[in-house]
Amino acid sequence: MTNTNDSFKKVISHAKEYGYVVQSSEIYDGLGAVYDYLQNGVELKNNIKEYWWKAMVQLHENILGIDSAIFMHPTTWKASGHVDAFNDPLIDNKDSKKRYRADVLIEEHAEKLLQKAHKEINKAAKRFGDDFDEEMFKETNPRVQSYLSKREDILQRMAKHLDANDLNAVKELILELEIACPISGSKNWTDVKQFNLMFGTEIGASAENSMKLYLRPETAQGIFVNFLQVQKSGRMKLPFGIAQIGKAFRNEIVARQFIFRMREFEQMEMQFFIKPGTQHEWYEKWKKRRLAWHLSLGLDKENYRFHKHEKLAHYADAAADIEFNFPFGFKELEGIHSRTDFDLSSHEEHSGKKIQYFDNDENKSYVPYVIETSIGVDRMFLAIFSKALQEESLENGTTRTVLKLPAILAPVKVAVLPLIKKDGLPEIAHQIIDDLKWDMNTVYDEKDAVGRRYRRQDAAGTPFCITVDHQTIEDRTVTLRYRDSMEQKRLSIEELKPILLNEVSMSSWLQRMKNFTD
Repeated sequence: MTNTNDSFKKVISHAKEYGYVVQSSEIYDGLGAVYDYLQNGVELKNNIKEYWWKAMVQLHENILGIDSAIFMHPTTWKASGHVDAFNDPLIDNKDSKKRYRADVLIEEHAEKLLQKAHKEINKAAKRFGDDFDEEMFKETNPRVQSYLSKREDILQRMAKHLDANDLNAVKELILELEIACPISGSKNWTDVKQFNLMFGTEIGASAENSMKLYLRPETAQGIFVNFLQVQKSGRMKLPFGIAQIGKAFRNEIVARQFIFRMREFEQMEMQFFIKPGTQHEWYEKWKKRRLAWHLSLGLDKENYRFHKHEKLAHYADAAADIEFNFPFGFKELEGIHSRTDFDLSSHEEHSGKKIQYFDNDENKSYVPYVIETSIGVDRMFLAIFSKALQEESLENGTTRTVLKLPAILAPVKVAVLPLIKKDGLPEIAHQIIDDLKWDMNTVYDEKDAVGRRYRRQDAAGTPFCITVDHQTIEDRTVTLRYRDSMEQKRLSIEELKPILLNEVSMSSWLQRMKNFTD
């Protein structure tokens, strides 16, 4: 078993033990690829959504928010292309009986070539030190060039085959690359087949009068069908955006890797409507803005990279993913897509209604182009949680498990601990909680020795602990402990709130985005 697998298992186990995420319906042996967020998980998830919403809507005068319904008229999904084109190419291994996405198998093979190239680059960087020119080395080293060119060739061939819906060629590529099943090691593959991912259902009082519907596979279409309503009622001029957070549903046959790929998930999407011809400029701007939002949370730039799409969706003229270094490697976290005018034009055609913007400056109507930013709440949760979970060796020879969540996102901001459960210390602790709870989530913890309580709060992700002791009775001072550094400061009770509010201020965290966009 690899260290990567061990690390990921620890993430899943810790999420369950500390009240973050568990498998749905666990008492009935669970439901595959469906998960429940418990008391800490729902707080972290809500904080992620609030951080996104404030950055996307509150801080932009030209972006408005909506909340559209999960059920939509079925013609919506015909117009969007989901009925005809929302498929995954699946392949089965005959020996392990496991099913995989064919494109993912090929992409993971290509990723190994990229990792080999990076290994050569890192070795050279250590050898040459400060004199190392990475770009020149990549361009001149034969081994690195071979790895990178092979990777590029594989991805381009895969994109070409998928664009042509040539599934036989996709299988032949898998066989040519000698890709083996990760479970059995076997290369005994079935043919590749397309599988539609939408969940179907019905609405109506009787079977005879029912209408076939779909659970929405994405939230974007709710924005597109409401484009004119929002534009007119909000008196918006181009460029402007519409943002939404909501549930989506996909019948993922190959659902694995915990909450990374689920059948029921939540998206944070923004569609930015622009004048045709300006899409490439806005596409680059939103790539930069979205990366700045991620970096403002302090998860290190090395954990992120852009991946340009080789195979474009039917609606796009440019697309890139912000990939994150999950415990199982770099995978898509957020997509930025230039969707052209496909969606609005298609809804105009299928509805028979005019869906256009009247440009007063040019005195004409036209269908706007769209730049989309789309991020999964659950994937963002996993990215933050997995990077925050750390094992640290301490100076005294012991170790501690600590969940270093960004303080702005932590479910509980402050734990208040009376040194002992008598002498009036619990009463003072509760007074402190009564003062702080109006502004932040707090918790009271009196069980076990203080050191054990510190470790418990570290593992739960609580960024601050306040200890009330006998000196508190004498001079109204307490000990404020910082989770990440374990530093302790003696402060008066009156000093606590302003210090803590500054540490968990949404505005101060969001202003960090300027550091990555200026």
